Amino acid sequence: MAKTLLTYDDYAALPDDGRRYELHAGELWVTPAPWTLHQRVSVALGALLYGHVTTRNLGEVLVAPTDCILSRHTVLRPDILFVERERLSIITERAVEGPPMLVVEILSPSTARIDLGRKRALYAEHGVPWYWIVDPDARTIDALKLVGADWDAAGRLAGSTASRLPPLPELLLDPAAIWRR
Repeated sequence: MAKTLLTYDDYAALPDDGRRYELHAGELWVTPAPWTLHQRVSVALGALLYGHVTTRNLGEVLVAPTDCILSRHTVLRPDILFVERERLSIITERAVEGPPMLVVEILSPSTARIDLGRKRALYAEHGVPWYWIVDPDARTIDALKLVGADWDAAGRLAGSTASRLPPLPELLLDPAAIWRR
């Protein structure tokens, strides 16, 4: 029996019932709400990125829940995303329609397997150039660069020393500002 692939139109018709839906290559995925630590890190990192990008007129930073339509059958909701100034036209009223420059996923117990597996593969498949994986428990941020069809390690924030990660080389990330509890 052939599997029915859902489209963005099917996804958009879902009820607004408080669930977190995504469309992974035509399959509907539902995940629970993120834990509070995830949300604290999301707010802190999102604010740092937003401040850096807007003061330098580099583009736009958006936070979840923002639909990122990568194809007719793939709609993801990264925790944070950055679209560079030259490609702001991919931001429409309904969504980001195309691959942003950077997606950021913050791991939680309920989403880590998906973020590190399925979503990582989908971001690569659809040409997202940069992927940051944030691990609040380990207090690390790994910057991955898309090279061909796979990801290469491009930088890491770990420990208590401030660091810079691509693709934003002027942004100094202070761990104390990100991991505060």
